[in-house]
Amino acid sequence: MPETTFDPAAAHPQQAEFSFQVGTRLTDGEGNTLPGRTGTITTPHGQIKTPAFIAVGTKATVKALTPVQVQELGAQAVLANAYHLYLQPGADILDAAGGLGSFMGWQGPTFTDSGGFQVMSLGSGFKKVIDMKSVDQSGPDDAVAPGKERMANVDEDGVWFKSHLDGTMHRFSPEISMGVQHQIGADIMFAFDELTTLQNSRGYQVESLERTRRWAERCIAEHFRLTDERSTKPYQALFGVIQGAQYEDLRRKACRDLGAMAFDGFGIGGALEKENLGTIVGWCAQELPEDKPRHLLGISEPDDIFTAIENGADTFDCVSPTRVARNSAFYTPHGRFNLSGARYKRDFTPLVDGCTCYACQHFTRAYIHHLYKAKELLSHTLISIHNEHFTVNLVESARQAIEQGTFFEFKDEVMAKYYAGKPDPQGQPA
Repeated sequence: MPETTFDPAAAHPQQAEFSFQVGTRLTDGEGNTLPGRTGTITTPHGQIKTPAFIAVGTKATVKALTPVQVQELGAQAVLANAYHLYLQPGADILDAAGGLGSFMGWQGPTFTDSGGFQVMSLGSGFKKVIDMKSVDQSGPDDAVAPGKERMANVDEDGVWFKSHLDGTMHRFSPEISMGVQHQIGADIMFAFDELTTLQNSRGYQVESLERTRRWAERCIAEHFRLTDERSTKPYQALFGVIQGAQYEDLRRKACRDLGAMAFDGFGIGGALEKENLGTIVGWCAQELPEDKPRHLLGISEPDDIFTAIENGADTFDCVSPTRVARNSAFYTPHGRFNLSGARYKRDFTPLVDGCTCYACQHFTRAYIHHLYKAKELLSHTLISIHNEHFTVNLVESARQAIEQGTFFEFKDEVMAKYYAGKPDPQGQPA
């Protein structure tokens, strides 16, 4: 790319249409201020009270649910995937429909990710996820899943990749990603970055981080150009994505580099071991601008949620609530259980006693067990409603606990029950 005189730190006038206001700050038992906080994100399509769990609607739909159901279970916003929508039906279709929200019939705020995760993970043959469980750098930096071919190749300008749908070749670059996301029309979108894994060498992490920094500058330049070109459209906020794997110096450098740019907020992404989640989010919270929101990409388990919140994450997303629902798994205060078990055949209690979601208010475990065994799709819908409601409500309760000064008491209570490792205590005995 040719050198330009563009200043990535200079703000755009339309950025005033998006804002983040910090509310109550989390404190410990001695009154010391911690990175966690409540806040309010204001977008052209409404506000998001944070901390907040963002429901994932990958292909412009939260799987098995209607937008009305998503709204009624308490979700404030929905995140869709630029990679998938680019391939099908095409970003131009969403643009012609009036943007993502209009296309899918969702009235609230929307997010899109850049497509970088899918380009790299699907392109490496890892399907939905990349192994983030262990730091093993003995293999090559361009490793692929066993028995798979590499379907994505990175260069300085962008990425060539094969569609997982039909094998056709496509190109994503910072400019193309920005163009696609502007056409999709979400309120919040993410800069195009290179995803690395824990298996990549430190040398490659350094090289990749610098490439992501250069791509971030290009994303801002193209984003502002398109904002001017499409000035009649509502302003779309752009979040930079923080990479750096498990390395403190690289994470902090990424935060300082991107934090100095005119991003509206930041996504914390890339490779990280579960046990280091809080530490890494904490590094980022210390370095990133205090007055801009931080989104943690891809978490939904209760322990991860509490860790993320107390270390400074404002929003987060994950497909897990609906994905596990399609395999009959449902969340309860006492852990996650599978409704396929024989004990549920005659269990005429709701999924969770006292739960206010539609599924629990109207149906029994026995009925949903029957639906699942009969391969009726309504089981996916009902369990998804419950799981999304459970997760959204957990985060909302954590937000209220911060405001009331009872966050750690609430956390201890939830964690003690959820991770007790005991059989489901409700309904029929095991």
